[in-house]
Amino acid sequence: MGSFPVRTKHQIDPQTVLMLRHTPTAARLRNVFPLLAEKYPEGFNAYQQTQAEIVENRMKKAHYVASFIGHSQGYAMFVGLYRRHGEKERTADDINSDPAIQILLNYDLRPETRTRLWFDLRPVENFYPDWKGKLIIKWPPKDITWHRFANQYPFTLTAIHPESLLSKQPPAFYRDWELQWDDLKLLPESWKAKLREWRGIYYIFDVSDGKSYVGKASGGQNRLGRWMNYADSGDGGNVKLRGRDPLNFRFSILELIPGDMEDAEVEPREQNWMLRLRTRTRTHGPICRDSASSDAADTGPE
Repeated sequence: MGSFPVRTKHQIDPQTVLMLRHTPTAARLRNVFPLLAEKYPEGFNAYQQTQAEIVENRMKKAHYVASFIGHSQGYAMFVGLYRRHGEKERTADDINSDPAIQILLNYDLRPETRTRLWFDLRPVENFYPDWKGKLIIKWPPKDITWHRFANQYPFTLTAIHPESLLSKQPPAFYRDWELQWDDLKLLPESWKAKLREWRGIYYIFDVSDGKSYVGKASGGQNRLGRWMNYADSGDGGNVKLRGRDPLNFRFSILELIPGDMEDAEVEPREQNWMLRLRTRTRTHGPICRDSASSDAADTGPE
């Protein structure tokens, strides 16, 4: 399909462009990295604004940074082109206290331990913005060499997808939904819209000890509002979840209920799921009944 178009109408010399292919080593950060690039570009940029010494030396020679995310082995997905506007030294404490870095630390980014250069990278807004998350290039081997100047290797365009791959489309069937607590805080708008349509009974599984929780969601924003409550507080106001690490929570949907169904009709369904999943027994989990609607706090366990 051609090569990465750094020369084209923008008249950018390829030898001034440092190509970066980001693949975070921390599993949690790697899992949410595409969503960060889509929903929190300041956090994505903060990730690349400090580098190891060997890359610092290369960054100082570059006028531009073309940023990509590792798409699959040997391929990279375009995020954006950034212009370098200098750099300055920042201490480890200064870097770790940066608000954008604080977000990344929540996803297991390794804290900085020494003074490093902080590069002032600013997005080139008019450089093919429609290609963000859509353009895929072939990354020359080896993948572990993730920083290269654009003039030194052929970076072949292999695909331009019609929709951004940074945020996937939500599963059409409710039984295919399983989200980690991390995911709730970065849900794409298309996923939120789907959750906003649904009322029903949901399930929280704690992978740390195998205990589980059943709840129902209704009200103004249906399941979305209830799960956003968990995203904000961790325990969603549920007494039985307090003190537990929400990073271990897995959210899924057990059953959808009609929008006009009265709470008195929903109650037996919720009770049935609690009995079937043994959330009322000491062996399988704490006695937990999350009876809150999506726009109210939990009434507490039985």
